[in-house]
Amino acid sequence: MNPINVAPLRERDITRHIAREYYKEFDSLIESDIIIVGGGPSGLLCARDLAATGFRTLLIEQSLALGGGFWSGGFLMNKATICEPADRILEELGIPFKPIKDCPGMTMVDPPHVTSRLISAAYEAGVKIMNLTKVVDLILRQDHRIEGVVVNNSTVEMAGHDVIHVDPIALESQIVIDATGHDAVVINLLHKRNLYQKVPGNGAMWVARSEALVVENTREIYPNCFVTGLAVAAVDGSPRMGPAFGSMLLSGRRAAELVRQKLKSE
Repeated sequence: MNPINVAPLRERDITRHIAREYYKEFDSLIESDIIIVGGGPSGLLCARDLAATGFRTLLIEQSLALGGGFWSGGFLMNKATICEPADRILEELGIPFKPIKDCPGMTMVDPPHVTSRLISAAYEAGVKIMNLTKVVDLILRQDHRIEGVVVNNSTVEMAGHDVIHVDPIALESQIVIDATGHDAVVINLLHKRNLYQKVPGNGAMWVARSEALVVENTREIYPNCFVTGLAVAAVDGSPRMGPAFGSMLLSGRRAAELVRQKLKSE
């Protein structure tokens, strides 16, 4: 076996250049056109579509890994379903899928493949991503308009303020999108400030109804604040859909379209 000439990297140089690159990029994240909270399928596709059309787009995810609940199917079975017409998005992104002949309108996908492709598509479009970052409050200015979010490191928030008391920081944007699924984090923060009604959480499972309502009710729910994906069901109390992810993609795309329309009209 021929010897491999590995570059003789110094430990100090690795640390130095990681820090330099991180903080150089971080400076550009302090102000964005759009902040998307939640890195599941709806948030990822929404971010990808917005960045692809030139908007400075920041996606914030509280977990270490992006993808939300799309890494696996139901009951730890590593398959998931996508309904038509969301299969067109799969085709657009070059994601393989299998039509189910005896169930018209259903396609089967491998969740890790879809999720990893959504992540790479977001990066390729220019989306900036802050993972392991938790949104803990909102920036509210005149007339209680949302103009950004307040964030902290997720590990700090997990430890609790009695253990580690570290002040959060603020990130500004024109638009904030809640793509946090069942938790509806942004809308719950509005409720905490008495600016929105109590979030009821999603209802019992009814797949066909849920998929339609999630897409139809993707909307601007509060000035400068949009809701997409399963957060729509949580806010409206509409049914859940289980391991059927077509509406997540369709809702993410619809949210991006609505945001583009709003920003272009201003």
